[in-house]
Amino acid sequence: MLAGLSGMTRTFSVFAIIAAAAFASACGSSSSSPASPSAASADVTIQIQGDRGSNSYAPNPTTMRVGQTVAWHNADSTAHDSTQDSGRFQTGTLNAGATSSPVTMSTAGTFTYHCTIHPGMIGTITVQ
Repeated sequence: MLAGLSGMTRTFSVFAIIAAAAFASACGSSSSSPASPSAASADVTIQIQGDRGSNSYAPNPTTMRVGQTVAWHNADSTAHDSTQDSGRFQTGTLNAGATSSPVTMSTAGTFTYHCTIHPGMIGTITVQ
């Protein structure tokens, strides 16, 4: 098929065929993956809804059992985090659409947390 073409034209043609094949295989994929693999493994996922005081996290308050895991999903358009007030856990900065790694709640009690970027954002987890 490419035998009658000059060297430069043949090289360009081979490149175009390879590029088209790569593009076609990438576009044909129908698989999808969750925003974060860790979100699928958490028992409870708390949505970060924005800088809204006690309505910043949902559900808030959150109730869970000892040994369950919790992750935070940033459903807002700006970066946030979730840090327990006494430093027991922190998610690190979560960009828009990101989900934290799961945190295991291994002790019963009531744990308040906040966003260190926006300190008015507050939440509570009760572990039973």
